[in-house]
Amino acid sequence: MKHAILGVFLAMTAAFPAPAQNRGDAKPVSIVLVHGAFVDASGWKSVYDILANDGYEVLVVQNPTVTLEGDVEATRQVIARATKPVVLVGHSYGGAVISEAGSDPKVRTLAYIAAFAPEVGESVFDLATRPTPGEAGAPLLPPSDGFILVDPAKFPTAFAQDVDISITGFMSVAQVPWGLGAIEPKLTRAAWKDKPVHYMLTTQDHMVPPTIQRFMATRAKAKLVELQSSHAAMLSHPKEVASFIEKAAVEN
Repeated sequence: MKHAILGVFLAMTAAFPAPAQNRGDAKPVSIVLVHGAFVDASGWKSVYDILANDGYEVLVVQNPTVTLEGDVEATRQVIARATKPVVLVGHSYGGAVISEAGSDPKVRTLAYIAAFAPEVGESVFDLATRPTPGEAGAPLLPPSDGFILVDPAKFPTAFAQDVDISITGFMSVAQVPWGLGAIEPKLTRAAWKDKPVHYMLTTQDHMVPPTIQRFMATRAKAKLVELQSSHAAMLSHPKEVASFIEKAAVEN
């Protein structure tokens, strides 16, 4: 309960733009960034800086990742605080969150980065367990007390093999447990059916296999961009990720 309350508090405080974003009035849209499982929103820092410096109002969701419902609500709270139409960006599990929360009429465009994009009646678990011959799946430990972690010894090479080990080594021991309440629920909305969709496929991904990413992007009729990157593209290729988001902000 304490973790969930802290997560909601951080989600609310993260909703307010930083003073550095005074130039956001120059852009006609706001950008909302939604992180995935096992990490927190700090992974967006480099991308945030680029987008903010380019004049965008950028808001960041801090998901508790305990339940899908809780993460969707945290995201909706941030969307409500945006001052302009929203480009909603999700990484990894964050894609499921934006698929549900993106039905908000304030959301104009969806952008997925190595992200899950479930169909109505489909869960992240359903997609994550699809067979992908020849591609390694995420090295997850068995659930414990309703939560899942990545094997810490394998985290650096699975999550972000193209990021310095001094960073990924810390990330591996600072993981945020991923609740089964976030993984197993079936989506009730799939906003990608009704709104413009952009998808960045990470070709060296060892967490969400590229085959699954391509399947989801194709199903969503997304404008597809491929990047030779690990799962943590925002850490290893922040300039390319920021450029991808900015293109989504100006293209329908």
